[in-house]
Amino acid sequence: MDIIQNIVNTLQDLVAQMPEFIQPLIVLLAGAIPAIEGDIAAVMGIVSGLHPIVSALAAAVGNFLTVLLTVLLTSRARTAVVKRRAQVGATVGTAGSPAHVSTESDATPQETMPTRPESKARQKGRQRLNTWFVRFGVPGASLLGPLALPTQVTSAILVAGGSPRSWVLLWQAAAIAVWTTVATVSAWLALMVVFTM
Repeated sequence: MDIIQNIVNTLQDLVAQMPEFIQPLIVLLAGAIPAIEGDIAAVMGIVSGLHPIVSALAAAVGNFLTVLLTVLLTSRARTAVVKRRAQVGATVGTAGSPAHVSTESDATPQETMPTRPESKARQKGRQRLNTWFVRFGVPGASLLGPLALPTQVTSAILVAGGSPRSWVLLWQAAAIAVWTTVATVSAWLALMVVFTM
C-alpha cells in the first residue's frame, strides 16, 4: 500500500503546484485523448486530488468533445462519398449505357486503396463492435463499445455505417456518462479504502 500512497501523493503534489482553474483543464485534455478517455482521465483527476465530481465532469466533457468532432467529420465524409457515388451512378446511367456499370467508385474501399494491416487486437475490437451492433443496435454498441475500442473510433464506425449522427451522439454521451461515473465511484471508493487503512 505504500507504493500506491506514494503515487497518489506525488500526483497530488504535481497538481497542487498548478493554479486551480488549470487543474480541471488538464483532466479535460486527458479525457480528449482516445487511449485515455473519460473514465481513466477521471481516475487520474481524483488520484491527483481533484474533487470527484469536478474530475468526472471535466473528463466526460473532454471525451464528448472529441466524439462530437469525430461524428461531425465522419458525417461530412460519408455525405460526400454518398453524393459522389450518386453523381457517378447518375452520369453512367444517363449516358445511354446500361443502368449499372461497375466503376472504381462502386468498389469497396478495400479494393481501391491499399490498406495497412490491422493489429489483431484492433481486428478483434472491430469484430466485437460489429457483433454488438448487429445484436443491440446503436445503444448496445455505444454502451459496450468502450470495452473493445475507444468511443471516438466506435462513433466513427457507427456514423460511417449510416447510423443517424444525433442517435450516435445521444448514445455515446450516455456511454461516456456511464463509464466515467463507474470509474469515478470506483476510484473514490478505492482511495477511501486505501487512506482509511
